[in-house]
Amino acid sequence: MREAYHEQLDEVNGRLIGMIRKTGELMGLATKALLEADLDAAEQAMASDSSINRDQLEIDEQVLELMATQGPVASELRIVTSAMRTTSDAERMGDLAVHVAKVARMRYPDHAVPEELRATFAAMGKAACEMSSKATEVLRTRDLGAAAELAQDDNEMDHLHRSLFAVLLDDEWDRGVEAAVDIALLGRYYERFADHAVHIAINVRYLVTGEIEWADSTAGH
Repeated sequence: MREAYHEQLDEVNGRLIGMIRKTGELMGLATKALLEADLDAAEQAMASDSSINRDQLEIDEQVLELMATQGPVASELRIVTSAMRTTSDAERMGDLAVHVAKVARMRYPDHAVPEELRATFAAMGKAACEMSSKATEVLRTRDLGAAAELAQDDNEMDHLHRSLFAVLLDDEWDRGVEAAVDIALLGRYYERFADHAVHIAINVRYLVTGEIEWADSTAGH
């Protein structure tokens, strides 16, 4: 009986991995839309979010059913608790990628990002996708070393985010208020996406050890 239960828990973990993988793919599309003023990519990204939302509902329902019928104990309880926290983080990652796509669509056929900042946003998009990919590996392997690396990766995203404000607050900024608001919001979307990837690492730490670390790395976010 418990063997079948643990097989179901493994299935939940596999579905979580697939869900997080989708967030990286979605952010990749959204970043393409943003950097290339690609309307098709923006609309495809926005349409893809429904799959992630559906995953959250289905995984949460599966977890609740397991809790109700199997009576998880000790480490099993941490698995199901961590799973529900992770679906919430992944759903938010999908939403944040959609926010990026919506800005790209709103400014189409123009570019939402001025040319001088596209390299920064390309780096932020690359970092976000890599953090999503690493989060899937952390879930798959439960490697606490890799989980800790995600917190370090977030530092690079924070650095890129801060660099945007250095440009926006410079006296030479001449793109106007509307463009400045777009840039500030977009930077925040990428930064929050990375924060949720770190939260997934924190969830894995809790799953494995029952302890939470790196809480200060996302304090105030």
